[in-house]
Amino acid sequence: MNAKRTIGDWLKLSVLFLDEAIVLVLIFYLLNYYEVPISGWLAIGVVVPVVILVFVIHVKVMPSFHGKRITGREGMIGIEGEVVQPLTPVGTIRVKGENWKAETDGEHVEIGRSVTVVEIKGLKLRVVCGQED
Repeated sequence: MNAKRTIGDWLKLSVLFLDEAIVLVLIFYLLNYYEVPISGWLAIGVVVPVVILVFVIHVKVMPSFHGKRITGREGMIGIEGEVVQPLTPVGTIRVKGENWKAETDGEHVEIGRSVTVVEIKGLKLRVVCGQED
């Protein structure tokens, strides 16, 4: 996935990066407070690899900012279900283990047939008939 990175993505990345920066600052503050001797080179040798590692991990996560929603109303559109009560044109289908009221555009669909969710109206799904099982 080679999504274009936006300014908003970099802002989100900066906010995600902030907690790691705070932890590093807190660690060095506590070391200084308790008078633990630490050389500048050791500090750089610890901070730089940690910053690079965390940055690389966050950049790898960045494409997920643009991923398709998989929850909520938008996540239901396009999902396939199985008819468990004949759609005449209203009946019941099973989607991801849950039973839903569903309706078609007037066609009758028998039990066991595959249907695809195309719209959500309240708690009722509008579906189109899929292929024969």
